[in-house]
Amino acid sequence: MKKIILLGLIISSLFAGSCKKALDINSTRVVNENNYWNTLEDARAAIMGVYGLTRAALADNNGHWIYGDVRMGNFDSPNRQDLKAVIKNDLNASYPVVEQLSNWRRFYAIINAANIFLERIKEVKAKDARYTENNMAVDMAQVRFLRAFAYFYMIRIWGDVPFIDSSDDGNFENRPKTDQKAILEFVQSEMLAAAEVLPYRYSANDIQQPGNYYNEGSGRWDGALVRKLSAYGVLAHVAAWQGKYVDVINYSKIVLNDYGKASMGYVSTQDLTDRQGLFYDKKSNQLLAFGFVFGHQDATYVGNIESLTLAEPVVNKNIPDIFVPKDSILSIFKETNDGRFNIDTTGITHSQLYFTNFAGRYPIFSKIKCIQGGSTDPTFRIFSSAILFTRLEDITLLRAEAYAVLGETTLATNDLNIVRQRRYNVDHMGLQNSSSTDYVAYSRAMHGTLIEAIFKERQKEFMGEGMRWYDQIRYHKIKQNNPAFLHLIETGGIYWPIAKDLLAQNPLLKQNPFWK
Repeated sequence: MKKIILLGLIISSLFAGSCKKALDINSTRVVNENNYWNTLEDARAAIMGVYGLTRAALADNNGHWIYGDVRMGNFDSPNRQDLKAVIKNDLNASYPVVEQLSNWRRFYAIINAANIFLERIKEVKAKDARYTENNMAVDMAQVRFLRAFAYFYMIRIWGDVPFIDSSDDGNFENRPKTDQKAILEFVQSEMLAAAEVLPYRYSANDIQQPGNYYNEGSGRWDGALVRKLSAYGVLAHVAAWQGKYVDVINYSKIVLNDYGKASMGYVSTQDLTDRQGLFYDKKSNQLLAFGFVFGHQDATYVGNIESLTLAEPVVNKNIPDIFVPKDSILSIFKETNDGRFNIDTTGITHSQLYFTNFAGRYPIFSKIKCIQGGSTDPTFRIFSSAILFTRLEDITLLRAEAYAVLGETTLATNDLNIVRQRRYNVDHMGLQNSSSTDYVAYSRAMHGTLIEAIFKERQKEFMGEGMRWYDQIRYHKIKQNNPAFLHLIETGGIYWPIAKDLLAQNPLLKQNPFWK
């Protein structure tokens, strides 16, 4: 199994290298493609390669968290000037990490590998009778989704990007950017088509994927692959990014009505923060995630949030790269029975599941701490947490957001409470319901309006999951009361600049106006 995955990564990396001009990568094909698309094993290696490239794109330079959590977010950095620049939105700063994160090549590696897969996979079907029509259909649906996901991810970072939907035998000409609205229509169409074909679970007697997927049971695939509800969950995000809140409700309803069919559920506060809980390896409750599975020798020193956030006394590192300042923690976690973190009026902390060493100079954000396969030995800094893009709590609060925007206050409040009721302290005292008698006064004191309460809950619930920056954009589009942030939105300052070497290589590209 490990050899197949490794082969897929090698081959997909070679395919990524075939984009000679659009990606400015030289072709270095040491594997003869004519001898590749022949067997069931080739198909499996190729699809695992697309997954591997997707995980690599998100993990590279800790991009998923720097894009989503560090940029103008909750975190500060003690001494990394490159991260300080991102925190301040100084994205023209000349630091290697900032420059590398301005480059979209790794995402086009996903797209190129996906295009080649979709163009060549029928050759396997023609040559190997073991590779069934259903197997091919499900594989193609996953790859179509991953290609669309790569475009959606890029659009949130750069706005308009070049659109490529075929490999052209590795001879892509330079292309200008395409309007993101057109690409998002493609993304929605591809994800909807994929959702129609994908199963709720793999190797679980699903009518859309009978039998064992690639001869392995459901335990191998739960949480590891894109499923039907993964597609609808991301579609809800795509719709929210566009402000199409009726669509958000429609897509999220499918997830929230059918999650039992996918062997999924909401997680307790303990499971959210446990070393072997939600983020460890791969889990059914990860609606869409890309895992670093310890048992598959995927654990690593970098490319996980722990490499940014953990330090003594959790691991043997002097100070963290990023931390949440104490005054920020106290302003965010105000409720005295919040199981994630709470501190009473005397200064005694009663829950420190999100933060360790609160009394120290740098509170350690330890919500996610999947260390060396669950080991508590701080001398090992090998991490196996998944890059988690979405889960049920996310979709529930996304639907609450949509209901609130559309004036469905009761329905929005109900969804908000579904998450709040699960975030209790050690005494199992639930957080105050948003619909309780004194909630109006409480809400105004704590969070303001209902929409503010929903986004405050998102700020707490998804801290460290790469969502904060995108949440802020949607929030300020809704509220329309922050001139400085609205200026960023109107002038394209919410996007990243395009890397200088991409602009030099492709004269058809124009720098995003805010960064000229």
